[in-house]
Amino acid sequence: MSLSINRKAAPTVAPFILNRWSPRAFTPDEITQAELLSILDAGRWAPSAYNAQPWRFIYAHRNTPDWERFLSWFIPFNRSWAENASAIVYIASRSVIDSSSTDEPVELPSHAFDAGAASILIQLQANQNGWFARPVSGFDKSLAHAGLELPEDHIVHAALVIGHRGKVSQLPENLQAKEQPSNRVPLASIAFEGRLIHKTL
Repeated sequence: MSLSINRKAAPTVAPFILNRWSPRAFTPDEITQAELLSILDAGRWAPSAYNAQPWRFIYAHRNTPDWERFLSWFIPFNRSWAENASAIVYIASRSVIDSSSTDEPVELPSHAFDAGAASILIQLQANQNGWFARPVSGFDKSLAHAGLELPEDHIVHAALVIGHRGKVSQLPENLQAKEQPSNRVPLASIAFEGRLIHKTL
């Protein structure tokens, strides 16, 4: 489905970055295992402190036994549109790293930052491959942690809902106007030399 994307950015910003956006309208298409893994493989190449690679990607395809489980942890609003997608990927990370000098793991303060880097590479790769991915934070993290059988030293951060873009008309009327790429605040509101200057965004 074609879309005119008109975002204001410096001419040096790569088009593949500006073309990434997060729809809610999806079509209930199947995504093959090979297609999904080719998208997730991009996340494997993110940078991480000590090259610890703390991220974990736990996924489910639609029309599989895990699909309903993965959806059940979403808040009702997110479930209402996500159930039309092709795959759900929960992004988690290990919060500690094995130490070479002690027998006990030590805290890895950057684990969430590193997992976020992996997540955006997945989203960009999905878009490059003709798919869309919407990050979701509205789900029960305790239920997801238990349902994904994550160890105690792992934290689940977000879910990525992946699919082909559907028709805007399938969304509730109050969401239809929002179904387009959003702009961003000016760079001068978030980038500062030397020290933070408090501004209202």
